[in-house]
Amino acid sequence: MTFVQPITLRDRGVRLEPLSLEHESGLRAAAADGELWKLRVTSVPEPQDTRAYIETALKMRADGNRFAFAVLDDATGQVLGSTSYHDILPAVKRVEIGYTWYRKSVQRSHVNTTCKLLMMGHAFDGLGCHVVGWRTDNFNFASQRAIERLGARKDGVIRGHALRRDGTIRDTVMYSLRAGEWPEARAQLLYLLELRAHTA
Repeated sequence: MTFVQPITLRDRGVRLEPLSLEHESGLRAAAADGELWKLRVTSVPEPQDTRAYIETALKMRADGNRFAFAVLDDATGQVLGSTSYHDILPAVKRVEIGYTWYRKSVQRSHVNTTCKLLMMGHAFDGLGCHVVGWRTDNFNFASQRAIERLGARKDGVIRGHALRRDGTIRDTVMYSLRAGEWPEARAQLLYLLELRAHTA
């Protein structure tokens, strides 16, 4: 049996459902909101590459090493972006969360925090994971701050680790959160969401 089974997660008006080819046009529109593929430190597909992006994600799901979700507005069904479990290691009960991006209009909203709460909750409480990890570009400082706000600890930097879309070689910053740290991280995420709800 595959470690990560298809599931739909929802909270606070956000829905995560397994990514499929049905999301192609919505995902293309989400990427176009802000021309996100032009960002040097992300993996957002260019419009003409959206179908291939989904097909790659589906192949990785079949291989057992990535499970991609479409992120939707639960009320309207509008596609807001995508996020994934990846580098799935069933033997040690570890997943990483990444391949995450959102249309510009919902960035700096409650959407990312809600998605992380849902995915971390499912990983620790549903899948019984011992560790959840993240990795990001050493120049993606916004991503590093966001990961640190989740309560994750910086494990270190892997130098010369991966190619960027512009052909340069990046260093990768690695983070993780252990199961014993999850209750405190969950309390902080819920606090941040309540704070945002009262100041919105």
